[in-house]
Amino acid sequence: MSRLPELNGYVKKTLKIAGIALILVLLIALASLRIFGFEPRDGRPGLWLAGELVTEPTTDWDFTNQFGEIYLQTNTTYGIPHSVTVWCAVYDGDFYLFSSYRGGGSFPDKRAWNQNVLRDPRVRLKIGERLFDQTLRHTDDESVRAPVYQAFLDKYPDWRSPGQENVHIFLVEPAS
Repeated sequence: MSRLPELNGYVKKTLKIAGIALILVLLIALASLRIFGFEPRDGRPGLWLAGELVTEPTTDWDFTNQFGEIYLQTNTTYGIPHSVTVWCAVYDGDFYLFSSYRGGGSFPDKRAWNQNVLRDPRVRLKIGERLFDQTLRHTDDESVRAPVYQAFLDKYPDWRSPGQENVHIFLVEPAS
């Protein structure tokens, strides 16, 4: 019986050290992900995007026509970024991203990144190896949606569209 308090002290000390070690490992892992990025791959979402940050305002987005896919990083409610692969197109000098709801589903519930953008429109785009901090605005004006949708169809001729009513379009604007 006399060894029980001594044993309890040893167990508590061991658990405390193990807990601190676990927290340190998690912090190192998060710091590594933050520094080196953890980008989306093959339909799997990622976390932080890594690359060269462009600090000058971008006024000509035509260079994006050479990229079929780009990365989008959004801000989650729990503080760790959520990044996905998206398609993009330029129309009338403006840069747009789109989110298709193949098989239906209500906007924005089917896509975490849509929910994140509607809550916090500040995003980071990775185009090639360059990063752009921007703001997104959902576009529901049909006079804009129709020609932008056509620009997407022109850029991605092999894409099987779920129909314009199931495609949600976001205008890329300068960071605010």
